[in-house]
Amino acid sequence: MAPFRTAFNGYAVKFSPFEEGRIAVATSQNFGIIGNGRQYVLQMTPNGLVEVAQFDTKDGVYDCAWSEENENILVSSCGDGSIKVWDVAAPPQANPLRHFQEHTREVYSLSWNLVRRNVFLSGSWDDSIKLWDMNSPASLATFKDHTYCVYAANWNPAHADVFVSASGDCSVKVWDLRQARPTLNLAAHAYEVLSADWCKYNDCVLATASVDKSIKLWDVRAPERELTTLLGHTYAVRKVIFSPHAENILASCSYDMSVRLWDAAAPEDALVRLWDHHSEFAVGLDFSTLSEGMLASCGWDEMVHVWNQNGDPRAQ
Repeated sequence: MAPFRTAFNGYAVKFSPFEEGRIAVATSQNFGIIGNGRQYVLQMTPNGLVEVAQFDTKDGVYDCAWSEENENILVSSCGDGSIKVWDVAAPPQANPLRHFQEHTREVYSLSWNLVRRNVFLSGSWDDSIKLWDMNSPASLATFKDHTYCVYAANWNPAHADVFVSASGDCSVKVWDLRQARPTLNLAAHAYEVLSADWCKYNDCVLATASVDKSIKLWDVRAPERELTTLLGHTYAVRKVIFSPHAENILASCSYDMSVRLWDAAAPEDALVRLWDHHSEFAVGLDFSTLSEGMLASCGWDEMVHVWNQNGDPRAQ
């Protein structure tokens, strides 16, 4: 699949849960430090990735998430603390559909609930996580227990009320919407934790990724020590994500510019594949839920790649 070049630096990439080959890409001008943002929607075609829509913002876009309820609805998180709601099928003048403004600093993470499909989470550099309903004018709840930036907040794939958060305070926390405080506080790494994701086949297992260059797997029922540690990245691991098609397979991307595929069931030889197709920080990564083995990545080199995990992103 021929890659796509964005006008700004890539921050996040997400496959549509409804339409095969449709991809959202969040981008920011000037590496997200200052400037505008642009939310892309791309479609895979025989001629490569083609732009379907783009939405401009006054501040950088750091993350995006597709609605699990409506195939045309997409949310973007921005550097000015706002969350924008877009309708891909609507005319340009109708967008954004909604504009949520409660966070006081950059919104770095979005996650749509897979079970209760009308709600989503946002994680911010204001140290908080917020719960949103598309039909509510204000957030439904705010979760404050982290003492530094929240880099990621992700729903458990099996439980509508459970999510995990990762923070610059070096901790990972498991939350239940029915309780005000975290149900688990995990001192996961000695340095900032940039990402956390749940196993799609075991709702008690999660992976964390850190500035310490490592990925760790945990069982929340026995959190005293990690199940395994995956080493190999040479700089901070920006994102880790479990495959939706295989229990032990996960992928990661890093400031070392690489994307890696791991088999957690083989800790002695866990690294399955290594791709070095990005020429700058690799920061966005996703698995397709509709096409087994299909990956997408984006980075600060302004390139978006889509490929099968058995192949080469640069093969066209």
